[in-house]
Amino acid sequence: MKILLLEDDEMLGETLQEMLEDEGYDVTLATTSDEVLDLTFENSYDMYVFDIGVPGMDGTELLKALREGEDKTPAIFVSARVDLEWISKGFESGAFDYIKKPFYPEELLIRIKTRLDSNTNNEKFLACGSWKYYPEFHKLQTPQDESIVLTGVAEKLVQALFEARGQVVDRERLMDILQTPSDVALRVAINSLRKKTGLPIKSIRGVGYIIEEC
Repeated sequence: MKILLLEDDEMLGETLQEMLEDEGYDVTLATTSDEVLDLTFENSYDMYVFDIGVPGMDGTELLKALREGEDKTPAIFVSARVDLEWISKGFESGAFDYIKKPFYPEELLIRIKTRLDSNTNNEKFLACGSWKYYPEFHKLQTPQDESIVLTGVAEKLVQALFEARGQVVDRERLMDILQTPSDVALRVAINSLRKKTGLPIKSIRGVGYIIEEC
């Protein structure tokens, strides 16, 4: 499980990172909101743990911006700002939990485990061989347990291919997903999807496309 931790207090950040890594999590530590935006553009995560009072935009503004970009990654705030106004802003921006500083590091660990275990048990997904697609979270999980967040045309193509469950999806149905449908545009979109995800999508000449491992 990959966690992105935003904490500008270097000592606290390193302490939390070490604790979570000792529990088997893959933790990336950032110290500014701009750094988080760069990291989330290039990578996907299973959990965000954000401080609020950080350089640049504050944590609530950051999470709100991510949510507006259709990023639904579960998020926890940890903050010394304990008045009701900030707690309310935290939940309104899209967090599912808010921990007040100072806190025991083990408390954060308990809340993360509870949420991730809940996601593992309750998420609904479509499977093709070792690949899994989670419609609710717009997430594709690879056989190597890497998570890829999907949006727009790429997500709609993946959903159509997974819903077919090993059957060929005809070109006309897939072209309906495109803004400017054509054979060339569909080939470009499928090739782009292959490169982004590594999905083994096979072209059936004159018919359509299929995920080979379903």
